[in-house]
Amino acid sequence: MFRKLPGDEARNLVSTTPDTAVVFRPAVVRTPAFVTIVIWLSRLVAGLVRLVWRHPIAVAVPVVPGVIWTLYGWRLALLLVGLVLLAGLSWASLHRGSFARLVAWRLLAFWRRVWIYRRHWQPVMIVSGLGRHLRGRDYLPRLVRVECDGWADRVTVKMLNGQAVKDWADRTDQLAHGFDSRTCRVSIARAGRLVLTFPRRDPLAVPLPAVPIPDVVSVVPVEIGAREDGTPYRLKVHGTHVLIAGATGAGKGSFLWSTIRGLLPALRAGLVELWALDPKLMELSFGRDLFTRYAADPEQCADLLDQAVTVMQERAGRFAGLQRSHTATVADPFVLVLVDEVAFLTAYQSDRALKQRITAALATLTTQGRAVGVGVMAALQDPRKEVMNIRNLFPDKIALRLDESEQVDMVLGDGARDRGALADHISPVPELGAGVGYVRLETSPDPVRVRAAYVSDDDIRAMVAEYAQAVDTELVMEQTTAPSPTSLTTRVPVMREAAP
Repeated sequence: MFRKLPGDEARNLVSTTPDTAVVFRPAVVRTPAFVTIVIWLSRLVAGLVRLVWRHPIAVAVPVVPGVIWTLYGWRLALLLVGLVLLAGLSWASLHRGSFARLVAWRLLAFWRRVWIYRRHWQPVMIVSGLGRHLRGRDYLPRLVRVECDGWADRVTVKMLNGQAVKDWADRTDQLAHGFDSRTCRVSIARAGRLVLTFPRRDPLAVPLPAVPIPDVVSVVPVEIGAREDGTPYRLKVHGTHVLIAGATGAGKGSFLWSTIRGLLPALRAGLVELWALDPKLMELSFGRDLFTRYAADPEQCADLLDQAVTVMQERAGRFAGLQRSHTATVADPFVLVLVDEVAFLTAYQSDRALKQRITAALATLTTQGRAVGVGVMAALQDPRKEVMNIRNLFPDKIALRLDESEQVDMVLGDGARDRGALADHISPVPELGAGVGYVRLETSPDPVRVRAAYVSDDDIRAMVAEYAQAVDTELVMEQTTAPSPTSLTTRVPVMREAAP
């Protein structure tokens, strides 16, 4: 009843029970030893060539003295090493920047590539689920390059075919702890390649003093603080709108006052007008003499916003068919509307008609204002949509310390936290976390960690004493009969032309 199979066919056919599927095992092909040796030698030569090409300085440091020792003896080799060390120390003393860029960071990158990333690459990839171990073989993403600078390591990785950026963004904690770093940021270099940023230190750990007032009169991006890599950070305000969200004490005032400070020369030259809405009467009122127009009472805030809409529409009518973007001039200055605690006007306002009027004016300004030189910078504590339903109309957003992880994506957009914007992890201690935040610009999906400089009360007093005379306004005080926390005093701005 059963036919006996030949030997090879019987070995390849395995079946234990009638219900078990037939499994065919391929025949094992043994690679000749000569071919194996050739493959390993070619890989060794290719690896050496890549090593010399990518790390010439790290290779030359041990190789050149060794060759000279072998050919001419240890005395000449020791003399050469001493001369090289003396030249390196002199170079580092005279021009530290070029020495670090051309020598120090390359040596550090070689060291960390070998002893940190290459050494732990396989276990971190397998344990985190970014690599696979199948049938005795590891399928791992390829470590392409390691670059170092003064604050972080940047590791370029070639993903496995079929992987997505989200696969890596979901595992930033595993990657950070696996390679001995506090955090890990994921950004796209090009198709199939990612750049993993591992900070080694934090230049933003200490508060920054107020940035000096610039000497140049301009409305270009103003310097307000520093980036995470220690370089100055410049915030663009002309041609955009900025939303700042952060919990109480997160440092929203640092961004507002640093921006005002950077625009003071342009304010004096008549290229900028600062319009302030200060419903809390605590933040912007301290330097109210710097503002071209100022309002604190909710109804007056609505009037000021309506005036901004009127200016915007009048300019749009004049610019139509003549120009598509705004250039700041004395005749048509850049108008920056500063709103502290915008939620008080849009969400917590009890007068429904006034609330709708303010929301409509803000929506109009944020959708049409930047092309004609009217910008809005608004700050709030609660970023929920029911509190600020026009937050998506702000192209540029800044997330300071937030209470919940979900609020990060509310402010910066979907996926921002996965890309490294850990605004909910910022320290609540003022010395450590005040003014620290993540910026996501309209032109880039990757958040940037920055810290705004702290502008003290003395700095604001000095600003008022020097620049208040540049604001040619008349402020009329009106005492209310029944003072309230939201309206203790009211300032009605009445503009008058400056004397020639």
